[in-house]
Amino acid sequence: MIPFRNETPKRRDIKNPVSKYSDHREDLKKDYKCRCGYCNDIDLWRTVWFEIDHFVPQKYLNTIKETDYSNLVYACRACNNSKRAHWPTGNELIHHQNDEGFIDPCDDEYEKQFLRYTNGRIIHQTQLGKWMYYKLKLHKPQHEIIWQIVELDKLIEECEEILAKMDNQILKDKLLNLYREYHKYTKQLGSL
Repeated sequence: MIPFRNETPKRRDIKNPVSKYSDHREDLKKDYKCRCGYCNDIDLWRTVWFEIDHFVPQKYLNTIKETDYSNLVYACRACNNSKRAHWPTGNELIHHQNDEGFIDPCDDEYEKQFLRYTNGRIIHQTQLGKWMYYKLKLHKPQHEIIWQIVELDKLIEECEEILAKMDNQILKDKLLNLYREYHKYTKQLGSL
């Protein structure tokens, strides 16, 4: 088992008024390091599929404004569509109750809900994590595939650095094999 993600995203304390919540897109992208707050997929291959989620759904907002930065999550379309307006407590101030509901992905407690297998597949660790896992559909293969592509990118970069310093045919062959694996996964993205 490996950690679900390397670090918890942290929202800056942005209070400047905006006319629409989408005006916060670039700040969210920066704070979430180009990753979905819920599944941790990177937006590198699917930027048009990344949206802004209202952590507490709009229909439950009473004291929080629709444009409040503190309630916004940079999210892939898959997670945003899965989460939708699900909010079991019906109260904007109570995020979860009786192992149903959500933890803000910027909260350190979110990390404790999930782990990954070494192949990138996400698994739940708690009962609340299980509820979120199925509600957000974190079992979808796209999360595992995107994780594998990111890991392959890292390996390819390492090989390129080594190859630049050495004239070694074995390493060149290894790099070619990594590229083949990489292209196998990127082709799968188009079919998701």
